[in-house]
Amino acid sequence: MAWADLRAFLAHLERRKDLRRVTVPVDPRLEVTEIVTRVVRERGPALLFESPAGADMPLAINVFGTEERMAAALGVEALDDIGERLGALLRPQLPIGLSGLREAFGKAASLASVPPRRVRTAPCQDVVLKGPDVDLFRLPGVHAWPNDGGAFLNLGLTHTKHPETGARNLGMYRLQRHDARTVGMHWQIHKDSNAHHAVAERRGERLPVAIAFGCDPAVTYAASAPLPADLDEYLFAGYLRGERVEMVDCLSVPLRVPANAQVVIEGWLEPGERLPEGPFGDHTGFYTPVEPFPALHVDVMTMQRDPVFQTIVVGRPPQEDGPMGKATERIFLPLVRMMIPEIVDYDLPEAGVFHNCCIVSIEKRYPKHAQKVMNAVWGAGLLSLSKLIVVVDADCDVHDYHEVAWRAFGNVDYAHDLITTIGPVDHLDHAAYEQFWGGKVGVDATRKLPSEGYRRDGGWPEEIVMDEAVRERVTRRWKEYGL
Repeated sequence: MAWADLRAFLAHLERRKDLRRVTVPVDPRLEVTEIVTRVVRERGPALLFESPAGADMPLAINVFGTEERMAAALGVEALDDIGERLGALLRPQLPIGLSGLREAFGKAASLASVPPRRVRTAPCQDVVLKGPDVDLFRLPGVHAWPNDGGAFLNLGLTHTKHPETGARNLGMYRLQRHDARTVGMHWQIHKDSNAHHAVAERRGERLPVAIAFGCDPAVTYAASAPLPADLDEYLFAGYLRGERVEMVDCLSVPLRVPANAQVVIEGWLEPGERLPEGPFGDHTGFYTPVEPFPALHVDVMTMQRDPVFQTIVVGRPPQEDGPMGKATERIFLPLVRMMIPEIVDYDLPEAGVFHNCCIVSIEKRYPKHAQKVMNAVWGAGLLSLSKLIVVVDADCDVHDYHEVAWRAFGNVDYAHDLITTIGPVDHLDHAAYEQFWGGKVGVDATRKLPSEGYRRDGGWPEEIVMDEAVRERVTRRWKEYGL
């Protein structure tokens, strides 16, 4: 199911009693964060602050704060449903007979039918502010944590274009509000928009940028998804929605933005210009330091009439970004399996902020198979940033952390079953002694084979399992026991 826009999804949540309106004035400096953090930890509803202090519009937050809401945002009952659909689309298969050809053409058509569509007019341009009329303080930026460098406009969808190839990129980066017409662009070294900016600077050119806030949920999620470089985010969003995304030309930069966005800002990055950005209380649970980042000079701000501004608070888990990370984990399982076919399932723990730890289950077939998979994961896109990889057998539920811990604590000879290496880590990893790279560990918690050097009499011991007939009998008689 495709949501017409953010308002339609918020209305759906309100009908389900999964959205709560806060009618009293609330301060976006610290107070919003404390409220949201308490609600998230109780798996509470989405929130609509109707009167954020100092702003001209209401503030929607915790919209994606549970896996159930995240699934509803993407129009499915469960996040795995999208992964299964994507897996069927990606699965390479030679067509056999007419039915096979129809299926192959059907798969191609499912993507070919959902590219973005240009429209001439759009709700996001109902109100237009230019030049000195632009005022970013009208937006309810959140100063989330005491030592933050200022208010940030999070969950903005940043649009750039490669200066030479024209390839479009949609990304999601934090935006520090420096003043009424300037925001900092915190994009990291491995992001495509950063590459676009680097090319523009090498050519001595300005880079046009447009940032959309409060888009429909599928588009917002697509901006955060770790897509292959050659897959257009709006094509992916259309596939998630089952409908094409309508886009409109910006008024001052050669870019297009979602027609149903609540607010859009347009501007330019000057070559060579940097401003101090941060500190920022990040999703790691720690502050990131002040660093120089590009500054976007905003020339035009457009919006719907009576817009709703959507944002997100990040910090020590759990926070609203947890279900978004879980959506990525579930949706991209088929793609991970295509790259590493022996993987049965994987889990990226929220406590590991989704890039510090990767738990993988495999169908182990040969000696050191687990080590082969570790090295493959360290070479697979953003999974390459994983600092800790734990590999378990296929019969282990990777989402049951108690079971994973039981195997990692009990199935590992730490003199033989570890890999240590050095490689790239996330830009925000405060524990790394050097920025961008650091140490990594792989843990083989699978059953060991004799051919791996496990020579003890009788081989690997059999796990304790209750007799199935007894289990069934106890289940039938459970009420009789009075327990």
